[in-house]
Amino acid sequence: MPFQFLADNASAFVLLCALLGLLVGSFLNVVIYRLPIMLQRDWRVQAREVLDLPAEPQRATFNLLLPNSSCPHCGHEIRSWENIPLISYLLLRGRCAGCRVPISKRYPLVELTSGLLAAYIAWHFGFGWQAGAMLLLVWGLLAMSMIDADHQLLPDALVLPLLWLGLIVNHFGLFTSLDSALWGAIAGYLSLWSVYWLFRLITGKEGMGHGDFKLLAMLGAWGGWQILPLTVLLSSLVGAVLGMILLRLRGSDTGTPIPFGPYLAIAGLIALLWGDVITGSYLRIAGF
Repeated sequence: MPFQFLADNASAFVLLCALLGLLVGSFLNVVIYRLPIMLQRDWRVQAREVLDLPAEPQRATFNLLLPNSSCPHCGHEIRSWENIPLISYLLLRGRCAGCRVPISKRYPLVELTSGLLAAYIAWHFGFGWQAGAMLLLVWGLLAMSMIDADHQLLPDALVLPLLWLGLIVNHFGLFTSLDSALWGAIAGYLSLWSVYWLFRLITGKEGMGHGDFKLLAMLGAWGGWQILPLTVLLSSLVGAVLGMILLRLRGSDTGTPIPFGPYLAIAGLIALLWGDVITGSYLRIAGF
Protein backbone atom coordinates (compact mmCIF):
# COMPACT_ATOMS: atom_id res chain seq x y z
CA MET A 1 0.00 0.00 0.00
CA PRO A 2 1.24 3.59 -0.69
CA PHE A 3 1.03 4.63 2.94
CA GLN A 4 3.03 1.61 4.07
CA PHE A 5 5.64 2.34 1.40
CA LEU A 6 6.04 5.92 2.67
CA ALA A 7 6.19 4.72 6.26
CA ASP A 8 8.97 2.28 5.36
CA ASN A 9 10.91 4.63 3.07
CA ALA A 10 11.92 7.85 4.80
CA SER A 11 13.63 9.27 1.70
CA ALA A 12 10.51 8.82 -0.42
CA PHE A 13 8.39 10.50 2.25
CA VAL A 14 10.76 13.46 2.49
CA LEU A 15 10.84 13.85 -1.30
CA LEU A 16 7.06 13.64 -1.58
CA CYS A 17 6.61 16.29 1.14
CA ALA A 18 9.18 18.53 -0.55
CA LEU A 19 7.28 18.35 -3.85
CA LEU A 20 4.00 18.91 -2.05
CA GLY A 21 5.56 21.88 -0.27
CA LEU A 22 6.53 23.45 -3.59
CA LEU A 23 2.96 23.10 -4.86
CA VAL A 24 1.50 24.47 -1.64
CA GLY A 25 4.00 27.33 -1.78
CA SER A 26 2.60 28.32 -5.17
CA PHE A 27 -0.89 28.45 -3.63
CA LEU A 28 0.43 30.37 -0.60
CA ASN A 29 1.58 33.10 -2.97
CA VAL A 30 -2.05 33.44 -4.03
CA VAL A 31 -3.21 33.55 -0.41
CA ILE A 32 -0.58 36.14 0.53
CA TYR A 33 -1.63 38.44 -2.30
CA ARG A 34 -5.40 37.93 -2.41
CA LEU A 35 -6.52 37.38 1.18
CA PRO A 36 -5.77 40.97 2.35
CA ILE A 37 -7.67 42.32 -0.69
CA MET A 38 -10.61 40.04 0.04
CA LEU A 39 -10.67 41.17 3.68
CA GLN A 40 -10.44 44.83 2.70
CA ARG A 41 -13.39 44.47 0.33
CA ASP A 42 -15.40 42.68 2.98
CA TRP A 43 -14.62 45.42 5.52
CA ARG A 44 -15.76 48.07 3.03
CA VAL A 45 -19.08 46.27 2.56
CA GLN A 46 -19.59 45.99 6.31
CA ALA A 47 -18.65 49.65 6.86
CA ARG A 48 -21.15 50.83 4.25
CA GLU A 49 -23.85 48.74 5.89
CA VAL A 50 -23.09 50.20 9.33
CA LEU A 51 -23.00 53.75 7.94
CA ASP A 52 -26.19 53.09 5.96
CA LEU A 53 -24.50 53.99 2.69
CA PRO A 54 -25.58 52.60 -0.68
CA ALA A 55 -23.84 49.41 -1.71
CA GLU A 56 -20.95 49.64 -4.16
CA PRO A 57 -21.46 48.32 -7.69
CA GLN A 58 -21.17 44.55 -7.96
CA ARG A 59 -17.56 43.50 -8.50
CA ALA A 60 -16.28 40.58 -10.51
CA THR A 61 -15.68 37.40 -8.51
CA PHE A 62 -12.44 37.63 -6.57
CA ASN A 63 -11.40 34.87 -4.19
CA LEU A 64 -8.57 32.39 -3.72
CA LEU A 65 -9.65 30.42 -6.80
CA LEU A 66 -11.06 33.00 -9.21
CA PRO A 67 -10.05 34.76 -11.37
CA ASN A 68 -7.07 32.91 -12.80
CA SER A 69 -3.70 34.40 -11.89
CA SER A 70 -2.41 37.07 -14.25
CA CYS A 71 0.47 39.51 -14.60
CA PRO A 72 -0.24 42.67 -12.54
CA HIS A 73 1.46 44.78 -15.21
CA CYS A 74 0.00 43.63 -18.54
CA GLY A 75 -2.87 41.36 -17.47
CA HIS A 76 -1.38 38.33 -19.24
CA GLU A 77 -3.20 35.26 -17.89
CA ILE A 78 -0.69 32.81 -16.49
CA ARG A 79 -0.90 29.49 -18.28
CA SER A 80 -0.44 26.16 -16.53
CA TRP A 81 3.11 25.63 -17.79
CA GLU A 82 4.03 29.11 -16.53
CA ASN A 83 2.87 28.23 -13.03
CA ILE A 84 5.10 25.25 -12.22
CA PRO A 85 6.82 26.01 -8.89
CA LEU A 86 10.42 27.19 -9.34
CA ILE A 87 10.76 25.59 -12.79
CA SER A 88 8.55 28.13 -14.58
CA TYR A 89 10.44 31.02 -12.98
CA LEU A 90 13.72 29.59 -14.25
CA LEU A 91 12.36 28.82 -17.74
CA LEU A 92 10.93 32.33 -18.04
CA ARG A 93 14.19 33.75 -16.67
CA GLY A 94 12.25 35.61 -14.03
CA ARG A 95 10.15 37.62 -16.48
CA CYS A 96 6.51 37.71 -17.54
CA ALA A 97 5.87 35.77 -20.75
CA GLY A 98 3.67 38.61 -21.99
CA CYS A 99 5.36 41.92 -21.22
CA ARG A 100 8.80 40.66 -20.06
CA VAL A 101 8.59 42.73 -16.87
CA PRO A 102 10.63 41.08 -14.07
CA ILE A 103 8.66 38.78 -11.77
CA SER A 104 9.17 39.41 -8.07
CA LYS A 105 11.74 37.05 -6.55
CA ARG A 106 9.37 36.61 -3.65
CA TYR A 107 7.27 34.07 -5.57
CA PRO A 108 9.99 31.47 -6.08
CA LEU A 109 11.43 32.19 -2.62
CA VAL A 110 8.09 31.44 -0.95
CA GLU A 111 7.79 28.24 -2.99
CA LEU A 112 11.34 27.20 -2.11
CA THR A 113 10.87 28.00 1.57
CA SER A 114 7.64 26.02 1.66
CA GLY A 115 9.31 23.05 0.00
CA LEU A 116 12.38 23.08 2.25
CA LEU A 117 10.30 23.44 5.41
CA ALA A 118 8.05 20.57 4.32
CA ALA A 119 11.08 18.38 3.63
CA TYR A 120 12.57 19.16 7.03
CA ILE A 121 9.29 18.49 8.86
CA ALA A 122 9.00 15.14 7.08
CA TRP A 123 12.58 14.23 8.06
CA HIS A 124 12.22 15.52 11.63
CA PHE A 125 8.96 13.74 12.50
CA GLY A 126 8.86 10.88 10.03
CA PHE A 127 5.70 9.47 8.51
CA GLY A 128 2.70 10.01 10.76
CA TRP A 129 0.10 12.39 12.12
CA GLN A 130 2.68 14.66 13.74
CA ALA A 131 4.27 15.47 10.39
CA GLY A 132 0.89 16.04 8.73
CA ALA A 133 -0.31 18.41 11.43
CA MET A 134 2.99 20.29 11.59
CA LEU A 135 2.97 20.81 7.82
CA LEU A 136 -0.37 22.62 8.10
CA LEU A 137 1.01 24.79 10.90
CA VAL A 138 4.22 25.64 9.04
CA TRP A 139 2.38 26.61 5.86
CA GLY A 140 -0.02 28.74 7.86
CA LEU A 141 2.84 30.48 9.67
CA LEU A 142 4.58 31.18 6.37
CA ALA A 143 1.46 32.75 4.84
CA MET A 144 0.56 34.90 7.84
CA SER A 145 4.17 36.05 8.28
CA MET A 146 4.33 37.34 4.71
CA ILE A 147 0.93 39.04 5.04
CA ASP A 148 2.00 40.69 8.29
CA ALA A 149 5.23 41.87 6.67
CA ASP A 150 3.24 43.45 3.83
CA HIS A 151 0.19 44.82 5.63
CA GLN A 152 0.90 44.59 9.38
CA LEU A 153 -2.08 42.27 9.55
CA LEU A 154 -2.48 38.79 11.00
CA PRO A 155 -5.80 37.59 9.55
CA ASP A 156 -8.20 35.82 11.90
CA ALA A 157 -9.07 33.65 8.89
CA LEU A 158 -5.65 32.02 9.26
CA VAL A 159 -4.82 32.40 12.95
CA LEU A 160 -8.05 31.23 14.59
CA PRO A 161 -8.56 27.97 12.64
CA LEU A 162 -4.96 27.01 13.43
CA LEU A 163 -5.50 27.87 17.10
CA TRP A 164 -8.48 25.52 17.26
CA LEU A 165 -6.59 22.88 15.29
CA GLY A 166 -3.77 23.03 17.83
CA LEU A 167 -6.21 22.31 20.65
CA ILE A 168 -7.82 19.50 18.65
CA VAL A 169 -4.58 17.69 17.79
CA ASN A 170 -3.40 17.97 21.37
CA HIS A 171 -6.65 16.43 22.55
CA PHE A 172 -4.95 13.32 21.20
CA GLY A 173 -1.61 14.31 22.79
CA LEU A 174 0.11 14.81 19.46
CA PHE A 175 2.62 17.41 20.71
CA THR A 176 1.67 18.03 24.33
CA SER A 177 -1.20 17.36 26.72
CA LEU A 178 -4.55 19.07 26.27
CA ASP A 179 -4.14 20.81 29.65
CA SER A 180 -0.80 22.28 28.56
CA ALA A 181 -2.26 23.30 25.21
CA LEU A 182 -5.27 24.98 26.81
CA TRP A 183 -3.19 26.94 29.30
CA GLY A 184 -0.68 27.68 26.54
CA ALA A 185 -3.41 29.37 24.53
CA ILE A 186 -4.65 31.30 27.55
CA ALA A 187 -1.20 32.34 28.78
CA GLY A 188 -0.05 33.21 25.26
CA TYR A 189 -2.91 35.61 24.75
CA LEU A 190 -2.88 37.18 28.20
CA SER A 191 0.90 37.69 28.33
CA LEU A 192 1.05 39.93 25.25
CA TRP A 193 -2.33 41.49 26.09
CA SER A 194 -0.87 42.56 29.46
CA VAL A 195 2.28 43.96 27.85
CA TYR A 196 0.13 45.84 25.33
CA TRP A 197 -1.97 47.55 27.99
CA LEU A 198 0.98 48.27 30.26
CA PHE A 199 2.86 49.90 27.38
CA ARG A 200 -0.26 51.87 26.41
CA LEU A 201 -0.82 53.12 29.97
CA ILE A 202 2.81 54.27 30.26
CA THR A 203 3.30 55.79 26.81
CA GLY A 204 -0.21 56.38 25.50
CA LYS A 205 0.75 54.46 22.36
CA GLU A 206 -0.05 51.01 21.01
CA GLY A 207 3.06 48.85 21.05
CA MET A 208 1.68 45.89 19.08
CA GLY A 209 -1.39 44.70 17.24
CA HIS A 210 -4.10 42.44 18.65
CA GLY A 211 -3.20 39.81 16.07
CA ASP A 212 0.06 39.19 17.92
CA PHE A 213 -1.91 38.14 21.02
CA LYS A 214 -3.83 35.59 18.98
CA LEU A 215 -0.70 34.31 17.22
CA LEU A 216 1.08 33.63 20.52
CA ALA A 217 -2.09 31.98 21.82
CA MET A 218 -2.10 29.78 18.71
CA LEU A 219 1.53 28.78 19.26
CA GLY A 220 0.72 27.98 22.89
CA ALA A 221 -2.16 25.79 21.75
CA TRP A 222 0.27 23.75 19.64
CA GLY A 223 3.26 23.48 21.95
CA GLY A 224 1.78 24.11 25.38
CA TRP A 225 2.61 26.82 27.90
CA GLN A 226 6.13 25.39 28.20
CA ILE A 227 7.27 26.88 24.85
CA LEU A 228 6.03 30.40 25.59
CA PRO A 229 9.03 31.80 27.53
CA LEU A 230 11.49 30.67 24.85
CA THR A 231 9.20 31.92 22.08
CA VAL A 232 8.86 35.39 23.61
CA LEU A 233 12.60 35.60 24.36
CA LEU A 234 13.69 34.53 20.88
CA SER A 235 11.14 36.69 19.08
CA SER A 236 12.14 39.74 21.13
CA LEU A 237 15.85 39.23 20.47
CA VAL A 238 15.45 38.52 16.76
CA GLY A 239 12.89 41.30 16.37
CA ALA A 240 15.12 43.85 18.07
CA VAL A 241 18.21 42.97 16.04
CA LEU A 242 16.59 42.51 12.63
CA GLY A 243 14.20 45.39 13.22
CA MET A 244 17.03 47.84 13.80
CA ILE A 245 18.90 46.51 10.77
CA LEU A 246 15.84 46.94 8.55
CA LEU A 247 15.22 50.45 9.86
CA ARG A 248 18.84 51.39 9.09
CA LEU A 249 18.66 49.92 5.61
CA ARG A 250 15.41 51.71 4.84
CA GLY A 251 16.51 54.95 6.47
CA SER A 252 13.41 54.95 8.68
CA ASP A 253 13.17 56.41 12.17
CA THR A 254 12.69 54.31 15.30
CA GLY A 255 9.00 55.24 15.44
CA THR A 256 8.27 53.29 12.27
CA PRO A 257 5.97 50.31 13.03
CA ILE A 258 7.62 46.90 12.59
CA PRO A 259 5.49 43.77 12.13
CA PHE A 260 6.12 41.42 15.06
CA GLY A 261 4.24 38.44 13.62
CA PRO A 262 7.09 37.02 11.51
CA TYR A 263 9.44 37.03 14.50
CA LEU A 264 6.84 35.31 16.69
CA ALA A 265 6.24 32.73 13.97
CA ILE A 266 9.96 31.97 13.54
CA ALA A 267 10.58 31.83 17.29
CA GLY A 268 7.49 29.68 17.87
CA LEU A 269 8.56 27.19 15.21
CA ILE A 270 12.06 27.00 16.71
CA ALA A 271 10.58 26.42 20.17
CA LEU A 272 8.25 23.73 18.84
CA LEU A 273 10.99 21.84 17.01
CA TRP A 274 14.03 22.34 19.25
CA GLY A 275 12.72 23.90 22.45
CA ASP A 276 13.66 20.98 24.69
CA VAL A 277 17.18 20.82 23.24
CA ILE A 278 17.74 24.58 23.60
CA THR A 279 16.37 24.72 27.14
CA GLY A 280 18.31 21.62 28.20
CA SER A 281 21.57 23.01 26.77
CA TYR A 282 21.06 26.32 28.56
CA LEU A 283 20.39 24.60 31.90
CA ARG A 284 23.53 22.46 31.52
CA ILE A 285 25.67 25.50 30.67
CA ALA A 286 24.16 27.44 33.59
CA GLY A 287 24.94 24.53 35.91
CA PHE A 288 21.37 23.68 36.90
